[in-house]
Amino acid sequence: MELTSVEDVAAACQDDTIVMWAAQGMRDGIRAWAHGEAVAVASPDLNRRDRLTVRGPADQVAVLVRRALPELAPSYRVMAERDLAGELADLLPGSGPVRPFEWMETATPPAPHDAGDEETGWLLETDAEVSALLTEAAPSAWAVPGLPGIRRWAGVRSAEGRLVATAADAWSCPEVGFVAGVATAPALRGRGYGRRVCAFVFRSLIATHGRVALVVDTDNRAAIGVYERLGMRLRPVAALAVPV
Repeated sequence: MELTSVEDVAAACQDDTIVMWAAQGMRDGIRAWAHGEAVAVASPDLNRRDRLTVRGPADQVAVLVRRALPELAPSYRVMAERDLAGELADLLPGSGPVRPFEWMETATPPAPHDAGDEETGWLLETDAEVSALLTEAAPSAWAVPGLPGIRRWAGVRSAEGRLVATAADAWSCPEVGFVAGVATAPALRGRGYGRRVCAFVFRSLIATHGRVALVVDTDNRAAIGVYERLGMRLRPVAALAVPV
């Protein structure tokens, strides 16, 4: 059964944060299906990838994947919690490889950081500064100024006015705020600047959307630790290539 409203998707996935983010408010180009207890959402160009996000019992999800992928572009990859992705790899011959990463989320705003000499807030007309910081601190960041879906950048400025940390409100939807492009100047890491900018963005997006999420590489233990201290819950996920 094809789903046509965000309310239908929410009911089918039990308001799961990952699936609701994939649904993006059912904007133009999004498609969704349900089968039994399974749900699948096809999202073009979401966080720089075409994604088929799935949830439910593996055998029922496999039915949806076999149905949906022939109707989508070859660039689509299945995104699922990691255990489910492993089961799907066994059920869908020729699939792989499973690429692991981490989804993190919270609906609880972190406590305000103690005030210091630094200034934290949303940035205005600072694409060049953000680009320079990302080039130095996070050259492989998926969020960079000018990409579709990136709404605004937050930052921490030192007492001298230098941009020392940044994070983006990117690919958010009405039901889920999303954070990307987190970076801190390498020479200033360990001073809490990344934690400060993330706490600010998390509070802002939770106030607007009710919950906030992000994805992070599995081997980035330092960042995962920061996000956990800010109250985020980790959910192991994976991307899976499935032949049509």
